[in-house]
Amino acid sequence: MSTEIQRRLGASSLVLLAVAFIAAVIISNQLFQGAKIDLTENRLYTLSDGTKRILESIDEPINLYLFWSDKAAEGIPSLRDYANRVRELLEEFEDAADGRIRLSVIDPLPFSEDEDRAAQFGLQGVALAGSQDPVYLGLAGTDSVDNEEVIPFFQPDKEAFLEYDLAQLVSTLANPERTVIGLVSGIDMAGRFDPQTQQMQQPWVAYTQVEQLFEVRSLGTTFDSIAEDISLLWIVQPKDLSNATLYAIDQFILRGGKAIIFVDPLADSDPAPPLQGMPPGMPPMGQGSDLPALFDAWGIEFSAGEVVADAQLALQISAGASRRPMRHFGYLGITTEQLDQDDVVTAELSTINLATAGHFTLQDDSKATLEPLFTSSASAATMPSSRFSFLQDPSTLQNGFTPTGTAYVLAARVSGVLPSAFPDGKPATSVSSEDGDIESDATDQSGHLAEATAPVNLIVVADVDMLGDQMWVQLQSFFGQRIANAFASNGAFLVNALDSLAGSSDLISVRSRESYSRPFTRVEELRVDAEARFRATEQRLQSELAETEQRLSELQSSREDAGNMLMTPEQEQEIDRFIDQRTEIRKELRAVQRGLDTDIERLGTVLKVINIALVPVLLAGFVLIAVWRRNRKATP
Repeated sequence: MSTEIQRRLGASSLVLLAVAFIAAVIISNQLFQGAKIDLTENRLYTLSDGTKRILESIDEPINLYLFWSDKAAEGIPSLRDYANRVRELLEEFEDAADGRIRLSVIDPLPFSEDEDRAAQFGLQGVALAGSQDPVYLGLAGTDSVDNEEVIPFFQPDKEAFLEYDLAQLVSTLANPERTVIGLVSGIDMAGRFDPQTQQMQQPWVAYTQVEQLFEVRSLGTTFDSIAEDISLLWIVQPKDLSNATLYAIDQFILRGGKAIIFVDPLADSDPAPPLQGMPPGMPPMGQGSDLPALFDAWGIEFSAGEVVADAQLALQISAGASRRPMRHFGYLGITTEQLDQDDVVTAELSTINLATAGHFTLQDDSKATLEPLFTSSASAATMPSSRFSFLQDPSTLQNGFTPTGTAYVLAARVSGVLPSAFPDGKPATSVSSEDGDIESDATDQSGHLAEATAPVNLIVVADVDMLGDQMWVQLQSFFGQRIANAFASNGAFLVNALDSLAGSSDLISVRSRESYSRPFTRVEELRVDAEARFRATEQRLQSELAETEQRLSELQSSREDAGNMLMTPEQEQEIDRFIDQRTEIRKELRAVQRGLDTDIERLGTVLKVINIALVPVLLAGFVLIAVWRRNRKATP
């Protein structure tokens, strides 16, 4: 074969290979559009089991309309990438629903009927840099009876919530009848008119979140019966409830009703009226709450006068006149180590923030079972709630702090066949007679339950502040909309608990994926230990200073010429001794801090060695072993 022929064949082969490669790319893009391999630890880009169950439970077809301004956003590549992510996830929903979801992708061009339709659904066109026309990226869904649910705009910074938002929308359309929750609250979470500011206060995000998923019916704090269509009670900050109200709650639970109860030894989110003579600028004092009549009957003890302080889980806050950051032993950041990983409510949550929380225990003769949902760490102790009232310097909580080694129960499930708190039946009510005397009105005792008909199902939480916005969510305005970005799982815990008590758990596994931060627990332990040593050394320095000052005062008072301001040799010697001693103590303080930095750097070095060197060495070793074994088999 001549050289010319070989050259032509080689060129033809290259052309054929190039054409085959281009064809393979085009075909693979069409055949494998949206296909991926999810190698993340928590499978963040794979439909969760909860989502799959929601899609399987759809009885009637659901129509989803994705309004995406494809042409208007040609100059915004980052938003286009996120829109593709939204569309691909919706296509996965459509495929998994097996025909029960019909997806339509619509480009609402300016002044078109599609844009009018998007506006009718309540979707928002947003003016963005890089586009002359408003950009739409929202979703509308309808069911067979024309119920509507919308997501006005998909924010790229909320991608971690994307699957949950879509699953929630589908679940709401598939199950339009919502569970009715009876709210018994001694604190206003739904928003109200503030006479001081002459403005309406926004509702708590936790309340808004629950209201989107359930029908919330406020019962107030004074009632003597509970409607039959209410299957779940949400009790928050109960204060001074009457016997008639307590009896209604008692009988509701004994008849099989579910309840989640939030009590607090000191709720900062529920400030008491200011006291007369209080200095200006003094922070208001929070109020406590308890259900002693019911808890005592059920064999549950709540620390109504004690707050759990924790050196390991303490959050850092800005306090004092200087607003410098400092750790507050009463503000706790619960991590995965303290969360029950076997309970569907807390199994995949990351962080729950609490403020001045109490704790629960069981009485010795209790018939109840207490299953902790989350606890403190072992570096905890209890303090009187009075220490946290009017507290301006949280660092003082560290003085004399000694952990007990006990992990205190901060939230728990309660079950068991519990007795009534009213063994003699419905309490009599007081009525006024015609002559003004107060008489006791005998009540009908028919239907009274002295004991639960079946094991009860309750969740008790020893903190109310965890529901407040400041503990778990950051609010910002986005084109007139109030957008909530969660930095902790408080809201997820609340809705998970309500879902669990209401009998619906499909959304729980989806919602729990919203946060995937992984705190450096080992570094935190090192820091807590170093801080304790630093604090002890600092206190020793202060003690030495006080002793020296006392010694100097004694020397001055014992002088015959007490009015002489010149120091005696003994005083000078005492001051020189203290200066030398203070220098040594300061060296110890710096050594403690350097030791902490050294420990953290050593830990970082070990991790770098593992990631950079050990893993490649192990991989190379596995390859060499595989080659050796193959050669050995090939050798006769």
